[in-house]
Amino acid sequence: MYAVIKTGGKQYRVQPGDVLVVEKLAGEPGEKVAFDQVLMVGEGEAVTIGAPLVADAEVTATFIETRKGENIKIFKKIRRQGYRRTRGHRQHESVLRVTAIAGGGQSATWDGEVDLTPLAVLNLRARNLAGPHGLEGVEVETVVEPEGPGKSARTRARVVEGNDLAEGVDTAEAATPEPKATKKAAPKAKKAGGAPKDDGFKNVANAKAPKQTRAQAKSPVRRNAPRSGKG
Repeated sequence: MYAVIKTGGKQYRVQPGDVLVVEKLAGEPGEKVAFDQVLMVGEGEAVTIGAPLVADAEVTATFIETRKGENIKIFKKIRRQGYRRTRGHRQHESVLRVTAIAGGGQSATWDGEVDLTPLAVLNLRARNLAGPHGLEGVEVETVVEPEGPGKSARTRARVVEGNDLAEGVDTAEAATPEPKATKKAAPKAKKAGGAPKDDGFKNVANAKAPKQTRAQAKSPVRRNAPRSGKG
């Protein structure tokens, strides 16, 4: 059995047991939410279409969390004017689990257990930071923070305890890296009997001539002819 409901200016086709992501609704995790704007109810070939709503039809869901959606990039540009602006937007959305549909003389329910685990905890489990398949000693606490009157509470995940890096190793000692040994350059030995060189002058006598290139070696030596004097 399925139904088409309207909420937040949008229409959704839902079935019992579906996870529904809609525009932000007021509520706390675990509360029951009822949608009375049911546009259509169907079961196989039997379909009941409202005009515009189906009479005495209702869809019941369980509130899971309110979170921010994906980040949407907004880019504006005016060519040949040097105008470029980049903005971002994350829409608030509510996550629900559809549990029952009733209308058109029929009804259907979902007998499963509603998991109130927020998306933040699921992301930590995906990174092996929480959950039964994660690291040992890591515990994640779900914190519900009310934002104010007329606003729905936000659910966040907070890591309570961290995992030790190894058994028998202190976490504080393992976190601080050992200082690296610095190598000191050995002093150069002075030549016996040699006069100390002055840093301000170059040793021109022992300097080597620059190496000629192939083009310079093949080219003939040009000599200037003596000038003829007039007298």
